[in-house]
Amino acid sequence: MRNPAIRRSISDSGGYGALQQMSIPRMAHSAPLPLSRLPGRIVQARPSELRGALLAFSCNFILLASYYILRPLRDTMATVFGVAELQNLFTGTFVITLICAPIFAWCAANIRLTRLLPGVFWFLLFDLLLFYGLFWSIPGSRWVAAAFYWWFSVVNLFLISIFWTLMADTFSADQATRLFAFIAAGGSVGAIFGPIITTAFVRTIGITGLLLAACLGFLAVILLVHLLMREKMHLQQAGTGAQSTTLDHSLPGNPLRGFTLLFQSRYLLGQATFFLLMTWVATLLYFLQADFVARTYSAVESRAIAFADVDLFVNICSALILILGQGWVLRRLGVTFGLALSPLLMAGAFLALALAPTFIVIQSARALQRISQYAIARPSREVLFTVVDQQSRYKAKNVIDTSVYRFGDLTAAWLQAGLRAAGFGLLAVATFGIMVAAAWGVVAVAIGRRYQKLAGQEQGVVLERPVEA
Repeated sequence: MRNPAIRRSISDSGGYGALQQMSIPRMAHSAPLPLSRLPGRIVQARPSELRGALLAFSCNFILLASYYILRPLRDTMATVFGVAELQNLFTGTFVITLICAPIFAWCAANIRLTRLLPGVFWFLLFDLLLFYGLFWSIPGSRWVAAAFYWWFSVVNLFLISIFWTLMADTFSADQATRLFAFIAAGGSVGAIFGPIITTAFVRTIGITGLLLAACLGFLAVILLVHLLMREKMHLQQAGTGAQSTTLDHSLPGNPLRGFTLLFQSRYLLGQATFFLLMTWVATLLYFLQADFVARTYSAVESRAIAFADVDLFVNICSALILILGQGWVLRRLGVTFGLALSPLLMAGAFLALALAPTFIVIQSARALQRISQYAIARPSREVLFTVVDQQSRYKAKNVIDTSVYRFGDLTAAWLQAGLRAAGFGLLAVATFGIMVAAAWGVVAVAIGRRYQKLAGQEQGVVLERPVEA
């Protein structure tokens, strides 16, 4: 290279490594790794990304398998406490979540991320052992049931949020559109095994035995989190275009920093609104499902099996969609389409409820809601956080995933109770659900378009179809 101006330009931009990285989107990494033809179709991973994608898939697999061992127990504890008291359980969950969000932000400001991320899972293990002792010594207690419901409803949000925050802090926007559906599929496949374990063993080892089984799973998650943090450094060193942030530091700021970041950004506020409306839809259907299950089954174990059976169906469908279709949706149709598809499906589900308010339709609508949330909305929504700064990922995202989520639960729960007290029936709930789904769709399109602009600015190229005016 004889031209001194060209030589100077390369030096100023970070040397030949920077020039090589600049060409990555168009040249060096244009083809996915063909391990074999079938896996190549399932995961669009480049050679240097494959190990990270498989580690993330495995971590999400075990995390969701352990979570779904416990989820039917959480739902069963709600019926033990009393379905008529669900709004009180939701209120308690929101209050506890609101308290925990600043505590997590304080921990993030004072503890290095390399210690904080696995430390959250160690805290979970300690709590599970505590509940093991309580269930063993005070069986059938309404207040132990309520405590487990509150604890699990709060902790599970933090665990899943932290996992996806680490993903958004590891992979770039371009990588996320190719890999996040595959990573989410790991969770859905794991979520298939959780209900199977619960259904197969709850009658023989009981609730306390299932708690210990979940503990073993979370121990494996801790190991995989350590490996993922190490893989983040490897991806940076390999020049894959991954996120350039590091984890060897804390994130300074006051405990309410996540809330202030949220209200300072229209982009983050849009994501919070999207999540709130999605939660309203889920909570409305959850109440209807819980009411029918409580009236249909009397034994606690039978209720747990009923919830687990629905979980199994939902997660099989979600895994198939994520493996076979959602990655294609994100790559070809774009994140905006992926965000808007769930509201469209749920508007149709509520319309079906309004026309045919039967138990089968309610169960089908609930299943469709969860499938669309896990298989379509989840990977699409997580991609949105790849174009924000690290403070927003670990603090504002945590507020959205926990406090905003539980605020949606709370408001929808009390709204449901108000409609019931006023004498409104299923038709009123379905009509309200259609309006919520319509608003949700408008917000989805707005934040999807904003993401396209931010992703294009960050990468220097447009990652999706051109932004519409």
